[in-house]
Amino acid sequence: MLYTVVKQNSYQDSINLMLLTNQINATPGVVRSQIMMGTEANKDIYNAAGLLTPEAAAANPSDMVIVVEAEEEGVVETVLAEAESFLADLSVKKGADEGAGTAESWEEAVSLLPDANMALFSIPGEYAAPELERALDLGLNVFSFTDNVPLEDEVRLKKKAHEKGLLFMGPDCGTGVISSVPVAFTNVINPGNIGIVGASGTGIQEVTCMIDRLGGGCVHAIGTGGRDLNEAVGAVTVKDAIAALEHHDPTDVICVISKPPAPAVRDEVVDLLARCSKPVVAIFIGEKPEAHQGHVHLAHTLEECARIAVDLARGEAVKKNYLMPLDLEVTEPLSSDKTVIGLYSGGTLAGEAAMMITEALDLGHIIKEDGYMLRHDGYDVIDLGDDIYTQGRPHPMIDPEVRVRMMREYAAKPTTGVIVFDCVLGYGCHPDMAAELAPVISECIATAKADGRDLRFVGTVVGTEHDPQDYHRSVALLREAGAVMEESNAAAVRAALAYKGIDFTEADRETVPFEPTGVPVPAPSEAVMELLTTKPRVINVGLESFNEPLRAYGAQSVQYSWKPLAGGNKRMIHLLTELSRIEGLDEANDRVIERFRASQPFLVDVKPARELIPEINGKVILHAGPPIEYGHMTDPMQGSCVGAVLFEEWADNEADARALLESGEVTFIPCHHVHAVGPMGGITTQSMPLVVVENRVDGTVGYCTMNEGIGKVLRFGAYSEEVVQRLRWMRDVLGPVLAAALAEKEGGINLNVLVARAITMGDEFHQRNIAASLCFLKEVAPLITALDWDAAEKQEVMQFLADTDQFFLNIMMAMGKSIVDYVRKVREGSIVTTMCRNGENFGVRISALGDEWFCAPVNTPNGLYFTGYGPEDANPDIGDSAITETVGVGAMAMIAAPGVTRFVGAGGFGDALATSNEMERICVAHNPAWTIPTWDFKGTCQGIDIRRVVATGITPLINTGIAHKRAGVGQIGAGTVRAPLGCFEAALEALCASIGIE
Repeated sequence: MLYTVVKQNSYQDSINLMLLTNQINATPGVVRSQIMMGTEANKDIYNAAGLLTPEAAAANPSDMVIVVEAEEEGVVETVLAEAESFLADLSVKKGADEGAGTAESWEEAVSLLPDANMALFSIPGEYAAPELERALDLGLNVFSFTDNVPLEDEVRLKKKAHEKGLLFMGPDCGTGVISSVPVAFTNVINPGNIGIVGASGTGIQEVTCMIDRLGGGCVHAIGTGGRDLNEAVGAVTVKDAIAALEHHDPTDVICVISKPPAPAVRDEVVDLLARCSKPVVAIFIGEKPEAHQGHVHLAHTLEECARIAVDLARGEAVKKNYLMPLDLEVTEPLSSDKTVIGLYSGGTLAGEAAMMITEALDLGHIIKEDGYMLRHDGYDVIDLGDDIYTQGRPHPMIDPEVRVRMMREYAAKPTTGVIVFDCVLGYGCHPDMAAELAPVISECIATAKADGRDLRFVGTVVGTEHDPQDYHRSVALLREAGAVMEESNAAAVRAALAYKGIDFTEADRETVPFEPTGVPVPAPSEAVMELLTTKPRVINVGLESFNEPLRAYGAQSVQYSWKPLAGGNKRMIHLLTELSRIEGLDEANDRVIERFRASQPFLVDVKPARELIPEINGKVILHAGPPIEYGHMTDPMQGSCVGAVLFEEWADNEADARALLESGEVTFIPCHHVHAVGPMGGITTQSMPLVVVENRVDGTVGYCTMNEGIGKVLRFGAYSEEVVQRLRWMRDVLGPVLAAALAEKEGGINLNVLVARAITMGDEFHQRNIAASLCFLKEVAPLITALDWDAAEKQEVMQFLADTDQFFLNIMMAMGKSIVDYVRKVREGSIVTTMCRNGENFGVRISALGDEWFCAPVNTPNGLYFTGYGPEDANPDIGDSAITETVGVGAMAMIAAPGVTRFVGAGGFGDALATSNEMERICVAHNPAWTIPTWDFKGTCQGIDIRRVVATGITPLINTGIAHKRAGVGQIGAGTVRAPLGCFEAALEALCASIGIE
């Protein structure tokens, strides 16, 4: 039976998940499993394997999907525990490298390493093109280990890199050496005077390792990706790299390695090499050169290429023939029915083996079909690194499973006489591949012998004595297992053919004149030469293990903990990429932020709503959130409406009140449409007193009802006589007393100053307002005391203010409204100017699009509940109080009020810090006027940017009270709620449409 677990928004690198899959498949009770991210491409793999469950099909690209086939459901718990342990171990390893710098965005990466000159990519190809282009736009040379980048993107990006004077190494660039620093899956090579340009990963590895073992050294091995000599690409990187090495003083010899090229492109490269002043050696795999062309020395095999390069580097004459004698004597060749099989982890090595066998047996041309480089009359040479074998699996250089299986399968065939193989060492490879292969080789030889057959294994180790796996030990292990080990892949193939009685020969090669075009070798850019003359400074995007060789050999690197942009949503990635090319958007956001900062909110009055809002006169009810019909309101909001009708005496009882509300006689308007805001249900009617906050910059106002205190209150849907009578007292006593007191305060109360003071005292202004409420009481108490007013009423007001810890929340809300409505008067930028909820939808507005609402279904809060209540009792989130988060306080400033974090279910200080740090990632600035001592005096977050929200998938967190889903019960807890991503995606769509992005 298939069991599925989807871990939402839990991105992990594909290689790590492949290794985890292998570990899980070895777990007792697991028939088979697959663990991958929920991308469309991976769903195809699940489907092909018969593992695509409905849950897996519904997963998002940013979700980690675990599908397990097992007989018993209990096995799944074991699998999850193993997966958690595996990922936790990765996290520990990551933590050990944190000191070197870890970034969550390009901006952060660049700030950590401002003089970076290269970006190293190892991310899924389907998301790579925009990220690769971003690196180029940042002025970085690119090394793309990432493969599966569409050819048209490669052509475009390489053209752009060339025009910007940058090197684009890749895609599918498996290995490289820059200024003697090993990069990606690479060997440790002695420094030297040979510069290599390679359109082949294992080709570079074989040649550089041979050079090292011959006593030479390399200063650079510039990978270009296997398609660079494709006709469409036109060898852009090969040509740029050759030109750079020609002008690079420490390089004395230029070596070019290429998979089979397009003929016209090959000729252009040879012509460029002929124009170089330095000695040159080149190999085009599959081509059998008859002569050297001028000073361009053409090699047939990778071994020959290495030997020529070393001779040139030493200033020695190039020999006519580099075929070295084999240290092998075959007295009795294998019978004619026996064949040679090649099982390779390196594609270029497989190609070289197929070429040599094809030439020796006169089989025509090498092929590349379903992983086969040769498939003829039982002679098979297979590239086990081909996509057909690596879909959903680690590369055979990392994981020996596929090769071990195929070794056993071919060894069991009576026609198999020789199996040729490679064992690749270096950073990124299996830590001890020789130890994995050796017992299998011994087993296969013994099994064949028991069947009365002779079976030979012939291999080569691609590596150096400096590699972490130990070259000499690896060779010895394989030799002891019974394999014949040769110095090079070419020698191993020759030995395999020798067992068949075939002597592979090479004709002497003379030099013929070659007249290149008269065009000088182009001068490289300063950026490219700077890369080649200094130790690289790298932003590593993807596999963290790639940092190890960089840092070990003197390079600087910063880890960019990349995740798919916009959770892998291709539409959103497209819009964000196009939007990033729009000039002036960041400057527009800066101007929006300046309006936030310039605001001067003052609390100036308390007045009945009818005197402030013309639209409210008559049977009109204001409500929280974006527009909603009465019939769609949740029960608490409808209950608040009932209470308001009773308060206004539009009906005498609940039944008549509900009948009136359902009749259509009452008009419903969002508070936000009339410069107002309201907590929870937000229900506001004409007789209710509102606090008045004036933004002194231009007179913009914000209104809000006053806080009723705790218990059964209108905002949570209660409408009992107690609730109505409190509202009338607030109308008749609290409002007038505060209005009179504020009238005595010349200019009103400066709320910026009050907030700046209270935030240092532990308030975040949504769930915790006790400091601000007391500061407010400190301001108004002397004014109230001095009033010529009924003493009993003054005492009632003072006591109510003293008892109501959350009184300032409503003032903060009106303050926020006066700020955002001032900001919204200029329509530009991508900054959020409103967030609110009505129990059905969460609505946002953004600075560029004025009054337009962008909505998505609202979430239900998570948090702590009062005794007797739980999540099943909670109402979907409601209220305009998210205006606090809109202006940067509330949950955005959770770190300011660590004492409240446990009350809202957020844990302790560490969680509060993590919350504010996370919110910082989706904002463009900080408010220097409201600094937080517990955040090292950083200002509160300012300016939620919809681009950042969509790109990161991080939505604003809202601190909130939790209402019971039935009217009249009131508040049952407090917690947090996430804004839904959908409203920000809708806003992004509309913003792009408004500026012509489709």
